[in-house]
Amino acid sequence: MSKRKLRLPQILPYILIVAGIIGYIGTSMLLYDKLQLLNNPHYIPSCNLNPVLSCGSVITSKQGERFSLPTDFIGFGAFTVLAVTGVVLLAGAKLKRWYWLGLEIGSIFGVISVMGLFIESVYFIHALCPVCMTIWVITITTFWYVTLYNIDQGHIRLPKGKSQSVYAWIRRHHLDLLLTWFLIIALLILKHFWYYYGRYF
Repeated sequence: MSKRKLRLPQILPYILIVAGIIGYIGTSMLLYDKLQLLNNPHYIPSCNLNPVLSCGSVITSKQGERFSLPTDFIGFGAFTVLAVTGVVLLAGAKLKRWYWLGLEIGSIFGVISVMGLFIESVYFIHALCPVCMTIWVITITTFWYVTLYNIDQGHIRLPKGKSQSVYAWIRRHHLDLLLTWFLIIALLILKHFWYYYGRYF
């Protein structure tokens, strides 16, 4: 699938707004559940769907404590910045290179965090948080398209030569590569939890 005509300057603001709103709502839900569990250890989060899809198991695990209240508040700020940036871009503002590089750094931090949480959830906690997985998707998508935009606009400068041709190929197949990323995550999850979901096939 080739997407040569993707116009990121027109599409990116909507990606940022949607990601910011969904992320803010998701972070709010996680924070609410964490506060309820602090007040009542027997509280059952609404996203506890089965032994595998269980927000409570993730939140109360030792690994989940690494992504505790301070991280939630960081999430509030980060997703608010995304939404506001999208709105500002739709209004026609031209942002400085330093701002885009700052957004890039934040996106990199975010994608490293969610991939770390993916590994922790699947291979150490042995449970998945549906809200967290939604945040994974929007964080990865935001990182991907912010990075492509920064390269397109020259905010991130690639060395001349082979890297340019490699990027041209990546740019043509941006959606294929993003979906492949999600597919790999989905297959790893399915493989690890096949003992539970395999009975439905």
